[in-house]
Amino acid sequence: MSGTFPEVWISAADGDLIRADAIVILRLDKTGRLTVQLRDEAKVSVTLLEGSPGGGHPPADFHRQLIRMIAEVADSGSAQLISARHVDGGWRWISEPL
Repeated sequence: MSGTFPEVWISAADGDLIRADAIVILRLDKTGRLTVQLRDEAKVSVTLLEGSPGGGHPPADFHRQLIRMIAEVADSGSAQLISARHVDGGWRWISEPL
């Protein structure tokens, strides 16, 4: 991801918060697990969403939806938190002010 998003944070599966501008790779596997690789020398990967048969899989373009959401909220001018939520039988990205 290019550009800087100093005021956009993403909630990880374990509750940690990840700065959007630290993400360099998004991976969505066939189980529905969404991971990101961070821009650091250790190439740390963080799970944003665990794949689960009970919760249903996120859509195949869920990682692309996250990129769109980051771009949208980055222009808001205020600090934002983005998190994945299972709502009404489907997965969505939700943003809220910090």
